[in-house]
Amino acid sequence: MSVSQNGDRSEVLLEIQKFFGCGTLRPDRSDQTLKWEIRNLRLLCERIVPHFRRYPLKSGKRRDFELFASICECMTRGEHLTAPGLGKIVQLAAQMNPSGKRRYVPSEILRSI
Repeated sequence: MSVSQNGDRSEVLLEIQKFFGCGTLRPDRSDQTLKWEIRNLRLLCERIVPHFRRYPLKSGKRRDFELFASICECMTRGEHLTAPGLGKIVQLAAQMNPSGKRRYVPSEILRSI
């Protein structure tokens, strides 16, 4: 999970990092922004998911968050370690951010499992 801001707004990302007590800041060279990101599954499930369940997003990102939370829960149960579970996760992820660019085609991933 990540949040991006222009470099001149780094204080927002620092406040997010402080609030959640986790994550790292790094420059994103692809779009010249600064990102706060968290990749630790346990921390995502313990801190991030409960927060956004308690305080739901008000935009279209709410649906993406629910899909993301479902993926985190699947992975916590170890479903990503089986072909059917990984297939389920790929299908959930394919529904996220429909207007965004995709590096991988979900059908190709599913075919390769």
